[in-house]
Amino acid sequence: MIDTAFLITSFVTLFVIIDPIGLTPIFLALTQGATPHERRSIALRAALTAMCLLALFTAFGEAVLGFAGISMAAFRVAGGVLLFLTALDMLFERRTKRRENQGEEAVEADDPSVFPLSIPLIAGPGSIATVILLAGQKPGLEGFALVMAVVFAVLTVMLTMFLASGLFERALGKTGINVVTRLLGMLLAALSVQFVLDGLRDFGFAS
Repeated sequence: MIDTAFLITSFVTLFVIIDPIGLTPIFLALTQGATPHERRSIALRAALTAMCLLALFTAFGEAVLGFAGISMAAFRVAGGVLLFLTALDMLFERRTKRRENQGEEAVEADDPSVFPLSIPLIAGPGSIATVILLAGQKPGLEGFALVMAVVFAVLTVMLTMFLASGLFERALGKTGINVVTRLLGMLLAALSVQFVLDGLRDFGFAS
């Protein structure tokens, strides 16, 4: 039986971490002057590359942790702290400014689909930590399938936003995007605390 609660929580967590809403203006800046066909190709390549990277860490991330002698409980606490710092960045706009700077560094590149779109904007430390944490909650083939279904759903939403980025920008405007980003930051802060509590519970520090 499919764990609906796990799917919903996983989708919300990964959606907030990848932040398609916040990435859409960056995508517009990186593809400024591109034709609709070129913009569509860049968006597809970025999504596919990020999908492959996240699948790799979903499948082998916990094995790498075990090889390094890191317990899943310790990684949950560390991942929760990392997600909380990301949430603070979103709430105080530091994340948006950093992403804009990364975009400006690569704005002259011929193809921004791999860098900086796929790495580090989509498949960055936060999203990689998230898929490893989620896979750790549901070990085995079923867990891999569920996490990858969530990854696919989030990247599909992101791809749709990229392809409709012009309409999206006009509809929300800069102020609307800032408001939505802050709301997502609040939600991520709560989810990150839950990850820390889960890790502490595994250590026996919380009931």
